[in-house]
Amino acid sequence: MRHLLLALPFALLPVIAHANEHHHHDHHDHHDEHASLGSHEHGVAQLDAALEGTVLEIELRSPAINLLGFEHAANSAEDKRKVADARAQLEQPGRLFGLSAEAGCKLDEARLESPLFAGKGHEHEHEHEHEHEQHDAGTHSDVHAHYRYDCSTPDALTGLDLRALFEAFPGTEKIQAQVIGPNGQQGKLLRAKQAQITF
Repeated sequence: MRHLLLALPFALLPVIAHANEHHHHDHHDHHDEHASLGSHEHGVAQLDAALEGTVLEIELRSPAINLLGFEHAANSAEDKRKVADARAQLEQPGRLFGLSAEAGCKLDEARLESPLFAGKGHEHEHEHEHEHEQHDAGTHSDVHAHYRYDCSTPDALTGLDLRALFEAFPGTEKIQAQVIGPNGQQGKLLRAKQAQITF
């Protein structure tokens, strides 16, 4: 299963590049939509999802500022509260991804990684921090969330609806979503008013 998610950004590059050729609303959007996958861009997040058999895996990668409103270490009581609130929402992903109740998806694993969550005992945080520091010398912080579900009726899971995620984290303006499911693979740029993608 893991290989599916790892292959997504590479498998979908031609699909996304082709789709982006048809989005020339203005210079700002044109630049945003051609941003390289995995780049740290404020307001933009990446989501990969793969449904294989009864297993659904979802990965969300976002600059911390989209979720928290800041990227520095949480020193003040207010900043620490924002970190705790964001974590609490990310630890209840069912609502954020709009999974249909009919699919009977039960969360098997949830893992959150970010330099801002350091000291909380989450797996691989030290590795992520090291990579992060090498990447941008500590000037940016990212949040990486990974979820695995077991769905008793996967045929009822037709897609994801991220409206609640946009509402919970208004700093997130766009999500580059990439999915693999029974009908193949696709990529789509989602916004608050167009927040659904089908498998």
